[in-house]
Amino acid sequence: MAGLNVEYINPFLVSATTILKQACNIDAKVGKPYLKDTNFTSDSVIIIIGVTGEMRGQVMIEFSNPVARTVAGHMMMMDQLPTLDEIGQSALSELGNMIMGNTATLFSEKGIGIDITPPTMAIGNVQFASQFTKNLCIPLVFDNNTINFNIAMKGE
Repeated sequence: MAGLNVEYINPFLVSATTILKQACNIDAKVGKPYLKDTNFTSDSVIIIIGVTGEMRGQVMIEFSNPVARTVAGHMMMMDQLPTLDEIGQSALSELGNMIMGNTATLFSEKGIGIDITPPTMAIGNVQFASQFTKNLCIPLVFDNNTINFNIAMKGE
């Protein structure tokens, strides 16, 4: 697997849109992919999940704080949470687990073995430096909100 092409990106996107629908009742549409740096603003909430196996790298699911509170609220059958408390953070981390677990299953069905790490959450101004690979950002848009799905991956 020389690089990331649509065949290797689609399982991430199918998983993300499916799990957002199932767990949050959110119909997200896939926006136009673009290369993005890994600098995040003070309003950012980022779920980081590492990938090992036949593909290596990480996925960073980026929300603005209000969108994170909305998504976590939907997971708990509520409106937007007033604050992103410990329960809300746990819900978002579990959302990342569900998306990436489903992604691993889809890759397995294609004969590609990957494992995922437990999620790590970063909140606020943070920058990740990596010469490992480029970061492809794919916006997932719903109700005038955006979740940025960042894929920084290499094949073996």
